[in-house]
Amino acid sequence: MLITLLGTGTSSGVPLIGCTCEVCQSVDFRDKRLRTSAHIAVDGRSFIIDTGPDFRQQVLRLNLRQLDAVFFTHEHKDHTAGLDEVRAYNFLSGRDMPVYGRPTVLAQLKREFAYIFADQKYPGIPNIQVHEINNEPVDVLGVRVIPIEVMHHKLPVYGYRIGNFTYLTDLNYISDEELEKVQGTEVLVLDALQRNDHPSHFTLDQAIALANRVGARQTYFIHISHKLGLHRDVEKELPAHIRLGYDGLQIRL
Repeated sequence: MLITLLGTGTSSGVPLIGCTCEVCQSVDFRDKRLRTSAHIAVDGRSFIIDTGPDFRQQVLRLNLRQLDAVFFTHEHKDHTAGLDEVRAYNFLSGRDMPVYGRPTVLAQLKREFAYIFADQKYPGIPNIQVHEINNEPVDVLGVRVIPIEVMHHKLPVYGYRIGNFTYLTDLNYISDEELEKVQGTEVLVLDALQRNDHPSHFTLDQAIALANRVGARQTYFIHISHKLGLHRDVEKELPAHIRLGYDGLQIRL
């Protein structure tokens, strides 16, 4: 399995127009973050988690020629706005794109992208097959995918586990029952927005505490705000088994 972190930032991430903070002015490529998304290559299949506003730029940068399915964590625009761009993969594969998400997410997509789901389709629009997920393991083209329900303030969000890889973004709470699904994972990717308290995201300290509870061989933090600080400085504070993610980071399992 090969995981690529396509984006590790947030809508309040970097660079911000007009911001003069040290992170926004940094020349370190690790401080330049697109919106959070990941690519997973496993068993000959190619999956994307979330298609945010930067989706087109991300897949072009990766030179991604094959995409077999898309998984959505939740319905916020910084995770869904790039859905239209899957049309390129319709042209490449000649097939509809399977899209997986909880019912509320799929309902939101149908409202936001009504033209995609219209009875009479305009030529050239994306062709999509929607598949509801209801917090039960699902077989996707021969690959077992385990949803993990977390809370983003009051909004339910799905993380995903594939094999020994677990991806959890946009959360500030996970129940003990759902955490059991994460145990034994080797690589954990986890939300760590900023240092100060936030109503819907883990802080750095909260993310470290959860990473230690899980005990993965390696944890990478994502959904990073510019408020967290410079990549090189934050890394010095972290234990060896926890690192900051950065755009383009590849992890092989």
